[in-house]
Amino acid sequence: MLTSNPFYEIASFIPPAAMKTFVVVMVIFVLVGTIFDVIHKQSARYFFENMRKSKSDSTRDVGGGEKARIACTTAVHDVLASGEFCNPRRRIAHLLTMYGFIIFLLATAIMIFGYSESSTATPTVYPLLWHLGAFMVCAGGYWFWFFIRADVAAEGLSRFRFMPADLFVVSLLASTTSALIWSFFLSIEAGFLASLFFLLFIVSTVVLFGGVPWSKFAHMFFKPAAAFQKRLADADGSRSNLPPPVDTPAKFGLGIKRDMPHHY
Repeated sequence: MLTSNPFYEIASFIPPAAMKTFVVVMVIFVLVGTIFDVIHKQSARYFFENMRKSKSDSTRDVGGGEKARIACTTAVHDVLASGEFCNPRRRIAHLLTMYGFIIFLLATAIMIFGYSESSTATPTVYPLLWHLGAFMVCAGGYWFWFFIRADVAAEGLSRFRFMPADLFVVSLLASTTSALIWSFFLSIEAGFLASLFFLLFIVSTVVLFGGVPWSKFAHMFFKPAAAFQKRLADADGSRSNLPPPVDTPAKFGLGIKRDMPHHY
């Protein structure tokens, strides 16, 4: 299972050209959905108006070299390491999900475009990465869904409560979970069950990429720009209308850190 290319194994009844077309359509879904999201929610308009306001409120100029340093810091700390998460559990869960999703996507594209119809055997590393990426998404995603969500951990709401805002994480987990189960049944030649979970894999993937305008998928593209703008606002003194930091912050004891928020 872990070393087999599942897309090559189904190439006898699903043409590789159809698989490649499906991947291209999913990419188009993301592009069109993100553009629609930007226009509909006026995200770009808000972002650029906020930039202009910050510039008018700035107390010092930020040079090109400092902007480059801020961009590098943003890329390393906020994007690659998800440094904005103060809670270590949320940060680990987010990193598992993010890097697992990236690995899963890249391995899928490589196996479909490079080895779904090739007479050359798929290098073992790609199926391994495909399964590893799916496992990472499941580990981070289910950990977050069942144990870390604020409305579950702190407010005591049901773990099985779904809202429209959950579309991204639910469809992502459904896609990677059904992919793993499909691969397993394919490896033991369980024809009907393999076909069933392959169908679930396709449907959940279409929902994941086709549901961009209604999910938080596009936040992956907005987040780096917002993090860069926040750091730039701190550097130029505008501080996004927030008060400056003080040397000796007020002390209120342990406060809410004394015990976990289980007040329900």
